[in-house]
This record gives sequence, C-alpha cells and structure tokens, in this order.
Amino acid sequence: MAVQSTAAWIDQVIKQEEIDKYLINGKDFIDEGKILKNLEEGHNPDPVKIREILQKSLAIERLDPEETAALIHVKDPDLWEEMYATGLEVKRKVYDNRIVFFAPLYCSNLCVNSCVYCGFRTDNTREKRRILNMDEVQDETRAVVSEGHKRMIVVFGEHPLSDADYMADAIKNIYKVKVPARSGYGEIRRVNVNAAPMSIGDLKKLWEAGIGTYQVFQETYHKETYARVHPAGLKANYRWRLYALHRAMDAGIDDVAAGALFGLYDWKFEVMGLLYHAMDLEQQFGIGPHTISFPRMTPASGSWLTTHSPWKVDDDTFKKLVTILRLSVPYTGLIITARERAELRREVIKVGCTQTDASTKIGIGGYTEALKVLNNVQQGDQDEDAQQFILGDTRRLDDVVRELAEMDMITSFCTAGYRCGRTGDKIMGLLKSCTEGKFCKLNAVLTFKEYLEDYASPETKAVGEKLLEKELAEIRSIPFFKRGKLLENFENYYQRISTGERDVYI
Repeated sequence: MAVQSTAAWIDQVIKQEEIDKYLINGKDFIDEGKILKNLEEGHNPDPVKIREILQKSLAIERLDPEETAALIHVKDPDLWEEMYATGLEVKRKVYDNRIVFFAPLYCSNLCVNSCVYCGFRTDNTREKRRILNMDEVQDETRAVVSEGHKRMIVVFGEHPLSDADYMADAIKNIYKVKVPARSGYGEIRRVNVNAAPMSIGDLKKLWEAGIGTYQVFQETYHKETYARVHPAGLKANYRWRLYALHRAMDAGIDDVAAGALFGLYDWKFEVMGLLYHAMDLEQQFGIGPHTISFPRMTPASGSWLTTHSPWKVDDDTFKKLVTILRLSVPYTGLIITARERAELRREVIKVGCTQTDASTKIGIGGYTEALKVLNNVQQGDQDEDAQQFILGDTRRLDDVVRELAEMDMITSFCTAGYRCGRTGDKIMGLLKSCTEGKFCKLNAVLTFKEYLEDYASPETKAVGEKLLEKELAEIRSIPFFKRGKLLENFENYYQRISTGERDVYI
C-alpha cells in the first residue's frame, strides 16, 4: 500500500468522540497523583492488616487500591509465603486446579507504529515483513490443531493491510479448519484476538465474525513513559488505547482482556494501573476484564531498551507481582505465557495463574515452517528478525501437559462457557460465587480426556489417566455435582468421549 494511503488510513482511525464519552469530568481513570499517594501510604504495612486483606481475597472480593498498595510493600519473607499460599487457594476456590491452554497465531508483522521495545516497529529495517493470506492462515491453524489445541489467540500488527476486515476474514477461516485426529477431527473452538485499538464500528465486525475475547495491553499506564516509548504512529495516542476495552464492551464484546508490559516502568505503578483499569470497567459496564496478562519485556530485534531498561523485573519480583494481582482481582483469570522460562512458569503457576500457552511460535508462518524442519523447536532456532520478541519456553504442548499433570493440575481445552452463553456479567457472577469453576472442572475433565485419547504421547497418557482417576473420584464425592442430573449427565458424556464422540460439554 502506498505511503499516502497509509497516512490517510492513520488519519481516519482514531475517533475522538469514542474517547471523550468515557472520560469523567474530562479526565481519564489513571490519576498518577492518586496512585503515587496510594503507594506512599502503603509503606510499612501492619502484618495483622495484611492478613485481614488476605481474608478479603479469600472471600473473592476485589481489593481497594489502598489494600493492594499495602500488599506491594510487604517485606517479611514468612508473610510472603502466606500470600503465595493464599493466591493458590483463591485460584483453586474460583477456578479449581485446571489450567486452560491456548496457542497464539501471528498473522502479520506489518505495523505503522514505532514502539521502541517491539521488533514489529515500522522503523526496524531488520524485521522480515510478512502478512499471511487466508490459505496460509488455514495452514497455520492446521499445524496448531494437530498439536491438540482448541483455543487460539490471533495477533496482528497495526496496519491498513491487517485492518478489521482482514481480522474478521482470519477468524472465519480459522473456524473452518478441521484436522483428522485419532478419533474424529480437531478444530479451534474459540478464537480470541490480540490487536490494536479499534473503533466501535470495526469491533462490531469482529463480534459478528465470532471473536471470543478481545485483548489489548496498555503496555504502561505511566503517561510520560508511554509517550517516550511510543514516539510515533497510532499507538502514540495514550487515551485511544486506554479506552480500547471500553469500546469493545460497547460493541458487544463482553469478554475483554487487559495487560501491561512489565519492564517499561516501575512494576508497582503498573500493578496499580491494572487495578484501576479493572475498577473503571466495573464502574462503567458492571464487569471487569476476563483476564489480566503481565508479560515481561524480552529481547526484540534491534531494540536497545529491551535489554537495558532500568525497570526490568527480576524473577522473584515477578512472582510477587503475579501474586498481588491474583489477590487484588481474585475472580479474574491470569495468563502466564511462553515468554517466561519453563522453570519460572512452574513457580508462577503455583501462585494462581489460570491460562498458559505451549508449542508457541510467534514468527509469521512459524508453525508451518517448524513442520518443515521436523518440529525442531529448540530456542536456538528462533529468528529474532522474524518475530516480535524472543520466547523463554518453546516446549511442545504434550510436554507441558504432562508436567502439569505430574503437579496434579489438569489441562483444560474447554470452550463450553462461551458457547453456553456464560460470558460477560454472567460468567463474572458465577466466578465471584465460586460456581463457574465447578462447571469448568467437569468440562476440563471432558476435554482432557479428549486430548489424551486423540493427541497425547504414551507417557503423557499414562500420567494423565492417573490424574483423571483422582479427578473422577473427587467429582463423584462432591455434593454439588449430585444435584439434579448433573453427575449423571457428566458420566454419560465421559463415556461417550471414551467411545469416540467429541465436543460434548456441560
């Protein structure tokens, strides 16, 4: 596309009225003075007060900013151990012991932005640019499905060639793909999207195409830092991005996902920013984000900042900030990704994460390219100049599923809630009452059984079957499942999957 038409596209994307409608008295919900005051007053918290805050989290109530600031300033190692344990207890209470899996699919690295931490930025001449056509989107999907995935998050650069119409076509083509498995076929049952902020009109196109969750990361909530690391392009407009999830809600997309890129600014400020973001969504729409992500900056092609930022977060601090997020918004899902090393993912999952990815490729066309080299997925094979950043964990899905089963955590590929209408305010109410997790437990077992039958290696199947025996015994002993015909229906569905039927859910 010609430079002039690209410039014209940029001029027409941002609609100021779709920012102003969400402001309160002309101001946005990030009040830096208030956040800094919260953090200052949170110093030296009383251990008795901290334990009271933990009880509030266990009651599945969102914390106030002052309470979150107090958690941020805890220094006592023994108290931190209590917080880690409480984080896992909260997660199990709301979500049980399941971990939901997904795979990212990068469709395009064309981008009009100049984000200094990103390999996709427009002025990075080292980046190998590519946009997938719809045949290639289907080829990539087949490769992902052949691993056993049922959920996908599709990622796009911000560019006129990958606009809302292109995204909608990609979503529709992903849903078309069916791949033979040991029994029946595999498919993607839920397509989520990580994309640039859009207008309400464009977001409606994605809703009509069958989008699941719409994910936009603010990157940093600190306005001076935001301006410095986003010097040009559409992304330079802080408020257009800040209210992307608000516009999605107005467009009918009732599952939205927030996040920040840790390492751009002080992690304490970003945690508070995420909390205030959740609070404003709750205030204006009655529900907060379905998930929160907390990626750390990793090396990116041609980016000095990604290796020299003074705000980089070490492993110990990372585990703490994830714990604080779990305690602050106890009913919201938390996503830990393959950016992180395998050993750290294991640790952080234990403090309350609910979703993760595996078999991840983030180069454009990366899944089909991997098949060409016999699935050689060692980290050394990553091409820094062909992807957005460097991954920390490139293991196959089967390996990660087996590891989690050995940790007594069940892998879930469930998409039932979305197809049964348990989204938005409906699912949030069920999560807060600790009810949704019970349905999810049943559906997790059903989808895990599917995976073991259709895709698992013999080693993973052996470990998984032992875990299923424990899960089945637990389900049969819990009074909730004996209400009405819930347990009877579950047992029937489990048997049907065992004999080859697929995609049955509660």
